[in-house]
Parts: sequence; structure tokens; C-alpha cells
Amino acid sequence: MRLHVKEFAGPPDSTLLVVHGGPDWDHSYLVEPLDRLAGERRLLFPDLRGCGRSPAAEPLTPDAMVADLVELIGSSPVDVLGFSYGGLIAQRLAVQAPGLVRRLIVASSSVLPVPPDAFAGWAEYERRAKAHPSVWDTSPLDGPALTRAEAFAAAPLNVWNQELLTAYLERLERVRFTASYLEPYRSGRFPSARYPDPVERLRGLPLFLLHARQDMIFPATLAGRTPCTGAVILEEAGHMAHIDQPDAWLAAVSGFLAG
Repeated sequence: MRLHVKEFAGPPDSTLLVVHGGPDWDHSYLVEPLDRLAGERRLLFPDLRGCGRSPAAEPLTPDAMVADLVELIGSSPVDVLGFSYGGLIAQRLAVQAPGLVRRLIVASSSVLPVPPDAFAGWAEYERRAKAHPSVWDTSPLDGPALTRAEAFAAAPLNVWNQELLTAYLERLERVRFTASYLEPYRSGRFPSARYPDPVERLRGLPLFLLHARQDMIFPATLAGRTPCTGAVILEEAGHMAHIDQPDAWLAAVSGFLAG
């Protein structure tokens, strides 16, 4: 399996592996502002199996994604940042290959499962969700076009500061969407990436949680319930916190890695 990887040069012993979300997205929406660390750190942005420019080779499972990342890392430990769904894959990587993950950043994601009533009573969430409904079950589109359409439909929920929405949509235009996981997910054949006892499995690992107060996918309240080395909750930021608050988001990442 040969993953497509965007690499920024830096010291090999200061490598940061960035695991994108989706799935069925590529890595590109996460490059900025992390690319400011280039030179200071070696940065690896892979497209996960079946995502972006990486082949959709069977099996299309979380464990196969992790196996690909283990092969990519090699024998020298790296720091890992997992974003959104990538945060679940990054946790799985840390559990299955603990000797390869030096420090783990879980960004716009969670260690604990999201309760079904996580956003109950939040008027702004309800307003945005009603104004911008999901297109998964209503659009006549299929394949990568459907994945793309859903990303654009969900943009107003994912970016808190609506003045930044146009810039975010321009970033989405550059994403290479796929649909490798669409049918397995809809049919119920796609395994969950989340372990049933994640806190215990991650115990002892330097773990940093980077949340946004107005995240409408992974609620920030979960950060306070999760044992971790450190946590930052950014104000006035949504799920795409690196769009809403790029300077503060990058400072939080850099501060943890420098500690």
C-alpha cells in the first residue's frame, strides 16, 4: 500500500504526523496553519487509504488505515495530531503501536463517545442545523460528488465565525473528495474506530486535547471529563477551529509539542 503523502522538510526526530478526518476527504484542508511549523518540524500529511489520492484498496477499515500509518512511520517514534475522525484513527494508532507515538494531539475530536443529546437545547446549533440540513439522504448525487456536497452543506455548522465562511469554502474547493467509505458506512459494514475503553488504553501516553467551545460535532464538554496531560478549549471557534482561530490553534499545538 502506497499512501499519497505531502511532506514538509524538518528534523527527522521532530516529525509530526497529521491524520485528517472525513473519511473520504484528503489532507489539504489541514495544511494551513500547520505549514508554519515547516523547518522547525518535519510534517507528514498522508491521505488515508481510500481518501484523496491514496488507493482504495481492500480492506477499507480503521485497522487497515492504522496499518498503513505504521508502515509510513517506520521505526522512529513520531508526534501525532489526529483531527475529527482522524482523532479516532490517531488514538487507534497509539493503542496498536504505542512505541511509535511519542505524543498525541486529539483535535476537534474526542476520546469519550459523544452522547446522543450532546447538543440538546443549544439554540444556535438548532438554528444552523435547520438552516443547513444534511444532504446525505436527500441529494440525488452519489459518489465523491455527494461527499463534496455534504462538506459544503455542513460548512456553516463547522465554521463558527461566518465571516470566514467564504475562505473556508475556497479551501474546500481544493479538497479531493472520494466515496470509498460511503457504501460500507450506509450498509453498517464500516467498523467503528473507537475502542470501548479508550481512557484506560491511552493511560500513560502524553495526550493533549484541542477543542473549540462551539464545536457542533464533538462537544467541548467532553474535554473536561477526559484524563489527559493538557487541554485547550478555544473560544469563538467551531469544529474547524484552525479556520476560526488559526493563530491560537497553532500556538496550542506548538506549546504542547515544545513541552
